[in-house]
Amino acid sequence: MSDVKQFTYAELEDHKTRKSLWLVIHKKVYDVTAFLDEHPGGDEVLLEEAGRDGTEAFEDVGHSDEARDMLLKMYLGNLAPSEASKNTTTAANGTAQSGTPAASPVRFLMPLIVLIAWYVYRQYFA
Repeated sequence: MSDVKQFTYAELEDHKTRKSLWLVIHKKVYDVTAFLDEHPGGDEVLLEEAGRDGTEAFEDVGHSDEARDMLLKMYLGNLAPSEASKNTTTAANGTAQSGTPAASPVRFLMPLIVLIAWYVYRQYFA
């Protein structure tokens, strides 16, 4: 039997704050607490995925090999096999749901913000 620690989503619920932040990526549990202030995308991104499966969000961004290597230092253990099918996410109202993660409003607003910034730049600086 493996000596790798197995975690449940119930255990991850206790680690969803700035003081202790764990998340799941590819069925592996990571303690990203120390990385909050250094995360290039901001701490909000990590806090949004805290205590749940952040695989989709992690892959959607297209992290570099260097970022993937950094995860090795934060590795705590694996998600328990019985938990793998749960893939719990939290909706905006705070209730747990199964399925894909709730979409962040920032994801929808970012293209609009970029477009507005480009327009302002063209109007005033070009």
